[in-house]
Amino acid sequence: MQRVVSGAVLILVIGAVLPAGSKSWAQTQPADAALVDAATETMHRAATYYSQAVASHGGYVYFYSLDLDKRWGEGKATTDQIWVQPPGTPTVGMAYVEAYRATGDELYQQAALKAAEALIYGQVRSGGWTNCIDFNPQGQRVSLYRHGRGRGRNISSLDDGQTQSAIRFLMHADQMMGFQHEGIHEAVTVALDALLDAQFPNGGFPQVWDGEPVRDPPIIAANYPEYDWRTEGRIKEYWDMYTLNDNVAGYVADVLIDAHAIYDDVRYLDSLKRLGDFLILAQMPEPQPAWAQQYNYAMQPIWARKFEPPGICSDESQEVIATLIRIARSTGDPRYLEPIPAAIRYLHRSRLPDGRLARYYELRTNKPLYMQRSGDAYSLTYDDSNLPKHYGWKWESRLRELYGQYQTAKSGSSEPSPKVTEEAVRRIVSELDATGRWVSRYEGERLVGQAKMPVGAEYLSSERFSENLTTLARYLAQPK
Repeated sequence: MQRVVSGAVLILVIGAVLPAGSKSWAQTQPADAALVDAATETMHRAATYYSQAVASHGGYVYFYSLDLDKRWGEGKATTDQIWVQPPGTPTVGMAYVEAYRATGDELYQQAALKAAEALIYGQVRSGGWTNCIDFNPQGQRVSLYRHGRGRGRNISSLDDGQTQSAIRFLMHADQMMGFQHEGIHEAVTVALDALLDAQFPNGGFPQVWDGEPVRDPPIIAANYPEYDWRTEGRIKEYWDMYTLNDNVAGYVADVLIDAHAIYDDVRYLDSLKRLGDFLILAQMPEPQPAWAQQYNYAMQPIWARKFEPPGICSDESQEVIATLIRIARSTGDPRYLEPIPAAIRYLHRSRLPDGRLARYYELRTNKPLYMQRSGDAYSLTYDDSNLPKHYGWKWESRLRELYGQYQTAKSGSSEPSPKVTEEAVRRIVSELDATGRWVSRYEGERLVGQAKMPVGAEYLSSERFSENLTTLARYLAQPK
C-alpha cells in the first residue's frame, strides 16, 4: 500500500474535494439557513447520544431496547460484544466519517476513531474479520485476534460484507486521520494485503479464508455439471470455493475501488479487473446466461447449506450486474458490460407471474426451484405453497433500474448523484425525540439478525441511525 501523508489532508465530499478544516458546502452556500441549522443540530444531538450512551467499547450491534438493557446482533449480544457485519460498527463508523466531512465537527471524528479502534481490536490473525468482536477474553464469540488476547477460530469472512465493510470504513478513517494514525493504517495494510492474497488466480474470492494459501485450479468458464447435482457433488467446505452469495463480489469491488482512489496503488485496480474477469467467466452459458451462488473449482454450481441448492440465482445475478457496471465505470473498460444484455433478457423472461424472481432456477430446465422443510430436513420442490420462513425464496426485480444503469454506463455518461430533498431532511429532523434518539417500533417484520421482540416494542436501530445521519450529512454537503 502506498502511504500518503500530507499536511493538508483532502476530505472527499459529495461533488467536491475540500481541504481538512475548510467550511462545508452548507457553510459556504447556504440555501435555507434555518433548515441547515436544524439539520446540523439534529446530527449533533443524535450522534452525541449514540456515541456516548449506546456505544460499547466504541462499537455497535444492530438493535437495542430503549433502556439499552437488551442488545441484538446475530442473536442476543452482551455488552462486551459488538458486530462487524452490516449494519454494525463499520456502518455506524462510516456515518460518522460522512458527518465529519460535511461539518468538520470533531464529535464525529472522535466517534469514528473509537469505532475504528474497536475494529482494530477484533482483527483476526488471518487479516480480516468475522461477524462479531468479543472484548471478554473468556466470551463465547472470541476469535484468534491479531493482538494476541483472543483464542479459537482464525476465520476472515467475506460473507454479508463482514471483512469488506470493516476494511472500507478503516480506509476512510485512515484518510480522515491524515494517514497519521499508526494503528488504523497498519490494520488497513494488513487487511488489504490479506484480501489480495485470498483472491484466486481466476479473480474470484472464497467466502472465508484462514491464512492458508489459495489453491491453484485451472482458469475455465462456468459450465453445467454432468453428474446428478441433486445427489452428487456436495462439498462440505463450500466456503473455500468461488463465492458470489450475499454480494461477496459487490462488497469486494467497493473496497478495491475505494482503495485505489484513496491510496493510488495500481494493485487494487488490477485486482478489480481480475474480479471483473472472474464475473465474466462465471456467467453460465445459454440457455441461462446468469450466475450461481457458488461454484466448485471446475466452475460448476454447487450446494452450500442444505437449503441452498445449485441453481441460477436471481438476487446474486442482479448484484453481479450492478457490480459489473461499477467495475466498467471504474476501469473505463466496456468489456465488463458485455455480459449484461443477455443476463437481463434471461432474467426478464424468467420472472414469476407476479413480476418477482424466484431465488433459484433449476439448472437447464429453468423451473423455479424451492425447498420444503420437515424438522431439520429439506427437500427440493417446484411448489411454492409451503416455503420455510427463515429464508428469502422470491426477490423483487430490479431489472428496469439495472438496464437504465447499463445504458448510462454504455453511453459514457456519469451517473447522477441523488439529491437529498428538504422534505426528507424535515422528516428526519422531526422524528428525533427529546433524548436524541430515532425510535423504531417493531411491527412483526423480519429484522436483520432475526432479533426477537414483541410486536409493538420500541427499539433503536443502528441502520436507521446511520441512514439518517448520512442523509443529513449529504444534505449539508451537497451544493445548494
